[in-house]
Amino acid sequence: MDITSLLFYSFIVTFTPGPTNLVILSTVHNFGPKKAVEYTYGATIAFGSLLGISAMLNTVLITVIPKILIGMQIIGTIYMLYLAYQIYKMDTSAPTDNKAGTFISGFLMQFLNPKVVLFTLTVIPSFVLPYYTDISAVTISVIVITIIGFLAFITWVLFGAIFKQFLQKYKRTVNVIMALCLVYATIMIWM
Repeated sequence: MDITSLLFYSFIVTFTPGPTNLVILSTVHNFGPKKAVEYTYGATIAFGSLLGISAMLNTVLITVIPKILIGMQIIGTIYMLYLAYQIYKMDTSAPTDNKAGTFISGFLMQFLNPKVVLFTLTVIPSFVLPYYTDISAVTISVIVITIIGFLAFITWVLFGAIFKQFLQKYKRTVNVIMALCLVYATIMIWM
């Protein structure tokens, strides 16, 4: 197994902007790092769960991937556009409630995030299963990739916390930019 390629692929996919990372940044921006970390825990658990599910069910999924992928694309598109709208319309003058950025919302987002679903469907069968099929090697791979994802999420929390004052000063502009980035990510699903 080419560990370098696996790690490179995992770092690129998890650290680059995507729906989860943008929601984390928005959560830090609007509700603070504590809520973003709570969201991150949910996202990480779901990310690891998806990797595990992919590893266990890979041979079954190969026959139905086209049907699953189109369904996930449609559901993911609707959800990402909903998130973009929520970020865009967020009232920057009103006090915020702390219902956003929950563990559950972070957890559920991963199952509707096409970037995560596509990544988890491809990383294990492409980089691990051709070389290792024993449970311990696959489990270690899932754990390592999950840790990489967690580090990526925490990096976005830290980025948001470090630049919080700047983000607060230009709150409306930042919300519009994040909403547009989510719309762009949604369009890229179909390219």
